[in-house]
Amino acid sequence: MELTAELTLYLLGILALLGLWLFHQFQVRSGRIQAIDVFDRSVARFYLYVMPNDRPFCAACAQAQGRVFLPWHVGKIGFSPLDSPCSGSIPCQGQMIGLYGGWLEARQLVTRLQQASKKNPVRLTSAEILALAKGAWSKSVSADTDRISMHLLEGWCFGQTEPAVAIEGLRYVIDRAKEERHLPYVVPAFLRLMDLLLRAGRDDEARVVIEQFEARFPSDRHDVDGPSFTQRKVLQQMKSLLWETRSLKVSA
Repeated sequence: MELTAELTLYLLGILALLGLWLFHQFQVRSGRIQAIDVFDRSVARFYLYVMPNDRPFCAACAQAQGRVFLPWHVGKIGFSPLDSPCSGSIPCQGQMIGLYGGWLEARQLVTRLQQASKKNPVRLTSAEILALAKGAWSKSVSADTDRISMHLLEGWCFGQTEPAVAIEGLRYVIDRAKEERHLPYVVPAFLRLMDLLLRAGRDDEARVVIEQFEARFPSDRHDVDGPSFTQRKVLQQMKSLLWETRSLKVSA
């Protein structure tokens, strides 16, 4: 009898563990939690779509500003953070940034995102985006993982209030982004850096950055993470603005 009772307890324990595993699988498939190793901080736990805080943007991009997505959502075929295409005459500089998020503000966002319903997706205000960017990320467990992404976020968030921080952050991304997951950030970082330098009147530095861009991404080469047709159009607009500015200075 004692052996039978003990065996029954073991079986009940196994069934309980199986039930927990099935519940976990259901939660993963529904996107409520992510199936990742707790010691693996090399993956993004969420993605933030952000617009430069010092530039105008179209209505479609304004609607997407601050939206936050789980990785399974971003990985869907045909995914776009926008409900409708960008309608700006000059394409808006919206950027999707992936983060692990080990600091307080990011952890709170992950919890909020996991608890959100599909009908009420998470969207951060400008103040919340700034709070995320100014959080103590460099002292968190995900500092090394998030360093490139956070410097990119600085480039998008601090153009108006802390342009020196934004510019240095973008230079860091351009120089240090080597991992495959970071390579898509390089072209946007280049274009954003050109924009900030030109508007700050730092024409010589902008010219050097344009030359670096063209040396790294020749027009006759088409890399997976190289500039798109639209991004090359933006580059041409930057070059035109630079030559126009220099001409005005010469004529003055």
